[in-house]
Amino acid sequence: MTDTQHAAPDENTPPPGGEPEPGEAAGAEAETPVPDLGETDYSDAETARMIAPVIVSTRAATGVTEDRSAPVIAEFAKQIGFFARPPVLIPDGEGVLAALSELLVQIEPAVIITSGGTGLTPDDMTPEFTKPILDKEIPGIMEAVRAHGRTKNPLASLSRGVAGVTGKTVIVNLPGSPKAVREGMEVLIELLPHLCDQVADIRDHEAWGGEE
Repeated sequence: MTDTQHAAPDENTPPPGGEPEPGEAAGAEAETPVPDLGETDYSDAETARMIAPVIVSTRAATGVTEDRSAPVIAEFAKQIGFFARPPVLIPDGEGVLAALSELLVQIEPAVIITSGGTGLTPDDMTPEFTKPILDKEIPGIMEAVRAHGRTKNPLASLSRGVAGVTGKTVIVNLPGSPKAVREGMEVLIELLPHLCDQVADIRDHEAWGGEE
């Protein structure tokens, strides 16, 4: 196409088709790199009690600061007989979708817990990239996490994290600070063992107070 065929578009005019959707590259050159997951060869028995932390932090991903949230997740995982694999560190933004997709395809852990990107700054996009891949949302999880967080800090209400299930994997968005992760895990350890059994179709009707 030459300049004589069409006038140059106004710089404020969106491209044909409207604004890019979350996860859609703004241009042909803007491909999101696939994150390095490290070890992916796990047995079914291991993945059935695996928590995969995804740390969404540009500073941690680029080595400016040391991540302190993944160790908190690992600490609580041990309390309920789970284990946390090494974390995936990614910058804030659309890398969340690539990380979640790779974990689901390559490993399919019982649980993925993201930390970071749940606030209100322009690059806080973790919920936007998580929600579209959920088969079923579980609003009560984040309601409980925020309610517990408010007992420590009223600003916990501002976290926009979502939770739900994709296939056989539970996905939960927690905030980025280690303190908020600890508070979130205090809630999750009460829910995850039974929740993961339900997702895996291992039914414990007594826990629900119901009958077959």
